Amino acid sequence: MAERPELAGWRWGPFTFRVPFYHTRLCWSEFLQGLFVSAATGLALIPVMTAFFGLSFEEAVALSMIHASLIASAVIVFGEPYAGGWITPALPLILAFVIGGYDDPSSRFQAMTALSLVFASLVLMLGITGLGRRFIIWLPDTLKAGIILGASIAALKRVFVDDAERFLLEQPIATGLACAICLIFTFSVPMQKLKARSRFFFMLGALGLLPGFLAAAIIGPLVGEVSFDIQWGFVVPPLGEALAKASPLVNGWPSREMIIQSIPLALIAYIILFGDLVTGNEVLREGLKVRKDEHIDINLNRTHFSLSIRNAIMGIVAPFFPTQGAVWTGVHVIVVQRWKQGPKSMNSLHSGLASYYLMGLPFIYFLLPLLTGLKPLLGVALSLTLVLTGFACAYIAMSIPRDNASRGTVVLIGAALAFFEPWQGLLLGVVATLALVGWDRSPDPIPHDE
Repeated sequence: MAERPELAGWRWGPFTFRVPFYHTRLCWSEFLQGLFVSAATGLALIPVMTAFFGLSFEEAVALSMIHASLIASAVIVFGEPYAGGWITPALPLILAFVIGGYDDPSSRFQAMTALSLVFASLVLMLGITGLGRRFIIWLPDTLKAGIILGASIAALKRVFVDDAERFLLEQPIATGLACAICLIFTFSVPMQKLKARSRFFFMLGALGLLPGFLAAAIIGPLVGEVSFDIQWGFVVPPLGEALAKASPLVNGWPSREMIIQSIPLALIAYIILFGDLVTGNEVLREGLKVRKDEHIDINLNRTHFSLSIRNAIMGIVAPFFPTQGAVWTGVHVIVVQRWKQGPKSMNSLHSGLASYYLMGLPFIYFLLPLLTGLKPLLGVALSLTLVLTGFACAYIAMSIPRDNASRGTVVLIGAALAFFEPWQGLLLGVVATLALVGWDRSPDPIPHDE
């Protein structure tokens, strides 16, 4: 059987740089979805950066632009076949560690630098040695499930307890409506059946988080929770001022204690990341059964190297862990689904992915109407991201245990990780797994991985 061609590009080391509009074509459907969904989601951390890290709105936009550009580079510069995104389930654990453990913005950014560089070093080592796959196989299922449930509890705790006054209670109707719509379209069993019968609901569901945002944007002003002050023109994000507050080159490097304290969280983030990669690979393999005209190179070592480079750059320039992950599962599924419809719908998967990330051009961060229009919805965006993360993590975590002892242990580990220090929660998780369940490794934790 002849080797299927892969989309051409410029090779550099194990990576492939595909120049937008030259190697990859513009796919309008993905481009328009990315314009709103990627923008709103990418800006969702701005309320956190302004409230807890001492940045102005414009400075937070500048850091978000760097994060978005690095994510887009995964597809365009490194040639990854995944829709890149945050390691979202780790976000609430990271925020609890950084915001709860340090009082001033300077120390918080140093802690983010420590996390980013420790994670980059870990991923690089596991990629070079090939130990990443063995590490995940070695971990017991109960401990993995407990870590994922810990992320779920931490996410919901941040929305409903820790920062309820700042995010949820300020816009309860808009936030509640957006969360309800997105939860229903993403997870509801009756809605999945309706989407299978109705093309309208299928297309609506394919827009990801956008329907929830639109509902909040429409209903929010009617109930007095959202007030738009859209301004026209262009803005130049103040990169110099933002980097002066965030970058360790100016702000100072993290202490040895910070680096040591970051190691358990980096391990937790890696376990979550590898689960995302397994999911992303299975989605690709399903697509390859249909698209026999295009070869997609799935290379875990290359992915480890690209993750290490992006996290190292972020840690030095614009530290905010964990915004440099491998797979944004919802978007990845949406793009692959349209790629499966054939070359007439999407000539190449890489074209669809590059279009969703706006061909790597961060022009949305210079458009003042878009930024000011999204600004009153950013609290909704962050709450929505965390609530969906909490539900999805619980959904996944509780499907892993096979008996009641394991289920109880998973809840115990999850609570420990959400309420204690990361190293304490991880230590308790290991002890509880050994004492109550045993080292219950799955014989095939990475199905069909090659």
